Amino acid sequence: MLATLGSLDQLTNGGEDLRDWAFEMKWDGVRIVAVISGGAVRLFSRNGIEATATYPELAVLPGLIEGDATLDGEVVALTNTGRPDFGLLQSRMKLTRPAEVEAARKATRIQYFVFDVLEAELDGRKRSLVKLPYDERRRILDAILGQHTAGTRGAVQVPPAFDGDLEAAFESSRELGLEGVMAKRRDGTYLAGRRTTSWVKVKHHRTQEVVVGGWRPGKGRRANGVGSLLVGVPDAGGLHYVGRVGSGFGDRDLDDLLERMGRIARATPPFYDVPRPDSTDAHWVSPTLVGEVEFSEWTRDNRLRQPTWRGWRPDKHPRDVLREG
Repeated sequence: MLATLGSLDQLTNGGEDLRDWAFEMKWDGVRIVAVISGGAVRLFSRNGIEATATYPELAVLPGLIEGDATLDGEVVALTNTGRPDFGLLQSRMKLTRPAEVEAARKATRIQYFVFDVLEAELDGRKRSLVKLPYDERRRILDAILGQHTAGTRGAVQVPPAFDGDLEAAFESSRELGLEGVMAKRRDGTYLAGRRTTSWVKVKHHRTQEVVVGGWRPGKGRRANGVGSLLVGVPDAGGLHYVGRVGSGFGDRDLDDLLERMGRIARATPPFYDVPRPDSTDAHWVSPTLVGEVEFSEWTRDNRLRQPTWRGWRPDKHPRDVLREG
C-alpha cells in the first residue's frame, strides 16, 4: 500500500477531523514485507525482490511471533546516536554474498520498524487482515509483536502511533531528525499495491525519485569520471527530462558510477525532451536505475531546482516513479 504526498495545511485546513487519523513517524529507509511461515522468514522489497539474505538480523522474527504472519514495515540504518540515515543504508542494499553481508552488518546497524500486519494466526487459524480497519490491524500488531519488542533494543520494533495532534507529531519528527510524518485514516483498509489518500506522507524536505538516463563527464578532480547524472520522471509522453544532479555523491559513489553507467550504455537518449545544452557531451544509458534526490522546488519548465543526490533505490522499478506533488 502506497501513500500520497500531502502537507500540514491540506490536513489541518482541509476540513478533515484529525481525530479520524493516526500519525506515525516517517522512517527514511526501504520498505520490506516479512512473510513468516513454518518457523522461517522471507523478506521482500516493494518491487518483489527477495532480500532475506541481505538483512540476516531479521531471522529473529519467527521467534517473536506465535504462528505465521505477514508484516509490513521499513528497514532503516541507524547512526551511532540511533537516528535513521538513508546514506548509511546504501552500504547494505542488494548485498547477498555472506562475507559481504557480514562485513556490512558489523559496520552498519539496521532496524526493522513494523507498522502493519496483513496476515496473522489468530485462534489457531491464519487469517487475512487487509479488510480490517487500520485501528484493528494496529491492535492485532501490538498484541502479536509489540508486547514482545516493547522496551527492547533488538532489531525489530513496533513504533508507536500518535493520536490527534498532527502539528505536535510533525514537530517531534523534526526534532528527532526524521523524514516527516505518515497520516493514516483510522477506518482505512489495507489496499495492497495501490496509492491511496487514506495514507498521506507529510515531509520536512522535498524529495523525488528519478530514473537515470545518462551522464556528463566531470571537470577538475572528476575529469576522468562522472560529473553529473541526467535524470527523468516518466509521464504520458515517455521519460521526461527533469535535470542534472552533480552534488551529494560520496567518494565511493563516484568510484562506482563510471562502471555502473558503462554496464547499461546506449547510443541514443531515453528522454524525449532533453535540451541541447545538457546533451552536447552526454553519455546515454538505458533507463533501468532509480535514485532519489532532494531539491528546493520545481521550475516553471518542470525541472528540479538545486537537486542533491540522496542515493540509489534498488527497491523501486522505473515504472513506479511518479512526480511528487
